[in-house]
Amino acid sequence: MTDIVTVPTTPFEGQAPGTSGLRKKVRVFQQPNYSENFIQSVFDVVKPQPGAALVIGGDGRFHNRTVIQQAIRMAAANGYGRVLVGQGGILSTPAASHVIRKYGASGGLILSASHNPGGPEEDFGIKYNIANGGPAPEGVTNAILARTREIALWLTVEAADVDLDTLGETTIGGTTVEVIDPVSDYADLMEELFDFDAIRKAVGSGFTMRFDAMSAVTGPYATEILENRLGFAPGTVINGTPLEDFGGHHPDPNLIHAKDLYDVMMGPDAPDLGAASDGDGDRNLIIGRGRFITPSDSLAMLAANIEIAPAYRGRLTGIARSMPTSAAADRVAEALGVPCFETPTGWKFFGNLLDAGMATICGEESAGTGSDHVREKDGLWAVLLWLNILAVRDIGVDQLARTHWARFGRNYYARHDYEAIESDRAAGLMTELKQRLTSLAGQQFGPLTVARADNFSYSDPVDQSVSENQGIRVLFEDGSRVVFRLSGTGTQGATLRVYLERYEPATGHIDQETGAMLEHQIAAAQEIAGITRHTGRIAPDVIT
Repeated sequence: MTDIVTVPTTPFEGQAPGTSGLRKKVRVFQQPNYSENFIQSVFDVVKPQPGAALVIGGDGRFHNRTVIQQAIRMAAANGYGRVLVGQGGILSTPAASHVIRKYGASGGLILSASHNPGGPEEDFGIKYNIANGGPAPEGVTNAILARTREIALWLTVEAADVDLDTLGETTIGGTTVEVIDPVSDYADLMEELFDFDAIRKAVGSGFTMRFDAMSAVTGPYATEILENRLGFAPGTVINGTPLEDFGGHHPDPNLIHAKDLYDVMMGPDAPDLGAASDGDGDRNLIIGRGRFITPSDSLAMLAANIEIAPAYRGRLTGIARSMPTSAAADRVAEALGVPCFETPTGWKFFGNLLDAGMATICGEESAGTGSDHVREKDGLWAVLLWLNILAVRDIGVDQLARTHWARFGRNYYARHDYEAIESDRAAGLMTELKQRLTSLAGQQFGPLTVARADNFSYSDPVDQSVSENQGIRVLFEDGSRVVFRLSGTGTQGATLRVYLERYEPATGHIDQETGAMLEHQIAAAQEIAGITRHTGRIAPDVIT
């Protein structure tokens, strides 16, 4: 057996795993011992049983291969008996979750900064997922952070790099390393969940789509499923080759960074469905011909129709959404007689509900939707569910949306992002907001009167754990609301997210411009938080 090498080290400041792992600039991760400290801290906390299996993969961004090779050697030194690695270092986040679950791995390292830009001067990230395939819960991530602050050594073995591009097995230090097809297991799962025959029939009848993989990880998955298995025309998937810098683009499927797709879908020759996914494949964008569907509405519409898909018939036990996500899903849950759970932001909070069978479909306003098939949000899954519903109902996206709003009413909704704010300014804004919470009730802002305001706290109904300080909510007497959060997914400064929502009943104005319908909420948010005063910004960087 290969000798274990002990490498002395000292802690780095700031290795806190955020909402979805540790994210920093590539140059930070390139520091000697930086990645190794974090990975060893993970192994020290999870204490793998001898012979345990570990899954490793990433979104193909710059620096992935380097860290994967080191992680393999470290896994061997830390007693893992088997390491499963995606070919080329590739595994989408939902595919990694599926592989962990299918092969009974004890966990997995997912190397990604999700929708953040990639390249030598851009972002990198490492996230640990536990045996259920989901992100590590707060108890684990807090322990990892504590370990990073005291770590004094990390373990490795002397071994040559693994050939990541060739399928098959090799042995390193007594550990079997298997390079696996990153696509086939996931594609097979999708074929089990959805009515591929119905979708193929629609495609044969002329249904068309465009899927923008944004030069990120979903490309190979979308090409295999949409073009090879479902019969969409070659070229349906655009930007389908994963690139280390995502082609110089920002792989975030929103109306700013996927504007080319939006323009096509609003044009005279638009296909029936436009869709996109992000850097690591866990987010989605849905646009019909002439109709953009917000992520919050997408969750509600998918939940209302999920039992059309074969694997979900008679199986909807509940719906879960993150607190900033609109209440559109709540109205569906009420109509269908199932519970709707409101959780903090972060997919890890859905894991207990899914494991306990209390929820079947989950979603976040940040373009993440998924179900109990894995323990991550899943961009391509959401697109396939949309396809299944449209094919079986023989309906277009716009018509489905109008039909939905005519039944449930419409939650007009928008998110305003103020990016890369100086951290102390962002913290000052939130501190002042918190100090004002008890005095806001009864105050008027334009035509809106505050009913109550709070700092959202969540008690997990499964394990009774409590998560506090999850976002500032300001609820108005007319039922509308504004939510303020600092994001945990950036790599520099702070991003202030402002969520704005207003409900319009089915008998009201259900097809108006969102900005106009939220005019009073936008003005109230600016005044309540003093956004310009604190940040110097007069407008958000991104509106979704």
